[in-house]
Amino acid sequence: MASCPVDHNDKCPVDHSKSQPSKSTWATLFSSPTASTSTQSSLSTERETSSIPKADDGKWVYPSEAQFFAAMARKNHNPQAGDMKTIVPIHNAVNERAWAEVMQWEAGRGGEACGGVKLVNFRGKPGEMSPRARVKTFMGYTAPFDRHDWVVDRCGTQMRYIIDFYTGRNDGNAAPSFYLDVRPALDNWEAVKMRTERFWSRFLGSAPSPVLPPTSK
Repeated sequence: MASCPVDHNDKCPVDHSKSQPSKSTWATLFSSPTASTSTQSSLSTERETSSIPKADDGKWVYPSEAQFFAAMARKNHNPQAGDMKTIVPIHNAVNERAWAEVMQWEAGRGGEACGGVKLVNFRGKPGEMSPRARVKTFMGYTAPFDRHDWVVDRCGTQMRYIIDFYTGRNDGNAAPSFYLDVRPALDNWEAVKMRTERFWSRFLGSAPSPVLPPTSK
């Protein structure tokens, strides 16, 4: 079983019992084999602290370049050391954006009463397409390249969020863009209420409409 690349001083938040795809989706998106000749020994061991609070104390810490590389290598994803300087910052920034969108859902739900909503754990499910993603692909949209399920704690109430990661529209800019479809999973009536309220807010024009992922060619 692979060891967790995230914060080795705490229990691993990733469920390693799930089988992973044969090739990393992040590596597929951003790898450029001819762009760099960096070696594994040159990878940084510095780690960036996220803005995401942990359920017990402190904040989640992202893996370093070396840890990210090692985790991908253990899973036979054939990583390139030179890609880590690109993949790791993008991975971190996308997760920060995902947390910001979770916080938009949680705004006004009472989490501030106990010091704020906290992330309990997360699970990568790149091989499991969510029902909504299946509907979108059936309608002709590009399939998500990754999926996460995040469980957050709101003053003792745990809510699971589904996050589908899509590549954004390419407007000729070299920088990659992303569309994140973040919503509470329909595990309980609270999630049903939240999603119903968001639907009516958008229908009435009081909330911004989501930007859809690009359609497949």
